[in-house]
Amino acid sequence: MCGIIGYIGNQNVVPILIDGLKRLEYRGYDSAGVAFIQDNKIEVRRCVGKLKNLEMALSGEKSFSTIGIGHTRWATHGRPSEENAHPHRVDNIVVVHNGIIENYSQLKKELASEGRRFASETDTEVIAHLIDRQVKRGLSLVEAVQEALKEVKGAYAIAVLRQEEPEILVGARNGCPLVAGLCQGGAFLASDIPAILNYTRDVVFLDDKEIITLTPEGIRIMDIEGSPIEKELSKVIWNPVMAEKGGYRHFMLKEIYEQPRAIMDTIRGRLSHDTGNVYLDEIGLSADDIKGLKNIFIVACGTSWHAALAGKFMIEEMARIPVEVDVASEFRYRDPIIDEGSLLIAITQSGETADTLAAIREAKRKKGKAFSICNVVGSTAARESDGVIYTHAGPEIGVAATKTFTSQLVALYLLAIYLGRVKGVVSQGAGKRHLEVLSQLPHLIEKVLEKNEKIEEMARLYSHYKDFLYLGRGPNYPIALEGALKLKEISYIHAEGYPAGEMKHGPIALIDDQMPSVVLITKNSVYDKVLSNIMEVKARSGKVIALATEGDQDIAGRVDHVFYLPEFDPLLTPVLLAIPLQLFAYHIAIIRGCDVDQPRNLAKSVTVE
Repeated sequence: MCGIIGYIGNQNVVPILIDGLKRLEYRGYDSAGVAFIQDNKIEVRRCVGKLKNLEMALSGEKSFSTIGIGHTRWATHGRPSEENAHPHRVDNIVVVHNGIIENYSQLKKELASEGRRFASETDTEVIAHLIDRQVKRGLSLVEAVQEALKEVKGAYAIAVLRQEEPEILVGARNGCPLVAGLCQGGAFLASDIPAILNYTRDVVFLDDKEIITLTPEGIRIMDIEGSPIEKELSKVIWNPVMAEKGGYRHFMLKEIYEQPRAIMDTIRGRLSHDTGNVYLDEIGLSADDIKGLKNIFIVACGTSWHAALAGKFMIEEMARIPVEVDVASEFRYRDPIIDEGSLLIAITQSGETADTLAAIREAKRKKGKAFSICNVVGSTAARESDGVIYTHAGPEIGVAATKTFTSQLVALYLLAIYLGRVKGVVSQGAGKRHLEVLSQLPHLIEKVLEKNEKIEEMARLYSHYKDFLYLGRGPNYPIALEGALKLKEISYIHAEGYPAGEMKHGPIALIDDQMPSVVLITKNSVYDKVLSNIMEVKARSGKVIALATEGDQDIAGRVDHVFYLPEFDPLLTPVLLAIPLQLFAYHIAIIRGCDVDQPRNLAKSVTVE
């Protein structure tokens, strides 16, 4: 979600950095900064708030520099503040960074034991210290970056300057996007192509564990071991609108593909693999508050309500606290029983949904605690709650929620671990295992996204049907609801989601060869029961699309089509299941000629009751 821009060449760098950061504003941010080398000295300017504040800070200066880096930050670990804004400086090293340094706590302790002092609450500053340590051992900047990154565990995209080497700019990536651009007499580095599209259309995309050195004459790329890598230039042919969409045909598709990054940003800075703890500093609950909880209410609307239903399974299993889930528009009208031992969790992408805000106010009126899981920093829900967990999925332009939904699921998983650890239900060892599993999730989502063409093929086969049934059990049942909602929202096809066990209580009467069933049958404790439901559908000439676990060869002979997902933790499998269902709905909508980004009659945020 954060934005990176860098330039080295023969032009004045500061206007280029500001222009590039403006073109990355759609990613969302709450602070910004630039660093450049002028008169053989590094200059750093940072500020909280919008880019106009940074421009004002620079307006009185007559700066001319031909090398610099810039960054827009959305606070994750550490509040929005000037000291937490990027670039981060350690002596004569300056760094900007996107991503998650999973072992930063351990590295920070090690560096502090050497007498190094930290000026921020971020994990990024650790990278600057690691590079500075290597420089002070006599290495060049490129060598220092190479050695420093060998100590880092996690995802990153970085750009680095050194005062003593004003002729080079160094970048590296692992798990976070980074692209280089070439023009006459200069080179660019950016986290996304729109930042540099005004200056060049000749780009090189970095892959994981690659380090790039930029000079006015060109670029050099090597792997983390120092072996040179040759890459061909790509020619970007986007128009400005396509650039904003990152080259994707629609915002919805772009946002589906952003989910690995959105989830990394949601967990960034919140995990301790050493202790098995989760850090939710803004939750607004003390340990005594949590230990005294008698019950939890989760309220939400639409897609967020489906996340709430999945969250109930997570919290009850890991924290052993009773959870009720309500549609927010119904909550206060049933006069819920709330007291000092009650906690209300409001899930809202925008933080401005009228019914959800009313539920927060109802809970607080009755002396209960309330916090929100929200994507928009500073929203009304965040301000009116006792605490907040920001999902940090970044701006979501498409009306149908995709990355905000899966980020909500991950936030709920973090919360479940947090509550379980505080209550003593989740041991340290179990906490470590949960966090290790969670850290694998972005990579597994990427594996699912790689099968997009298979999903598109299935969509072509089923796009002419007018009715669909979606079935699931346990934590997968809310995802059946979500899959049906996505199809309804953007393709205008009638679809219903049901708990698979309820099929015989009504929906089975509708099944025939004109009503396909999408069945979520991953390997879990109710696998055999869901398999029985599939047999009942097939016995009535129903067509079945199964979403199953890799290695389950038996299911392929029992259904019409099967899509395989990696085997994973049952409580997090719903995140993986959501991805093909989003793509299935998207492709059917495109085939039917629907406007996927702005479906008829729908708004992104419902701000009236």
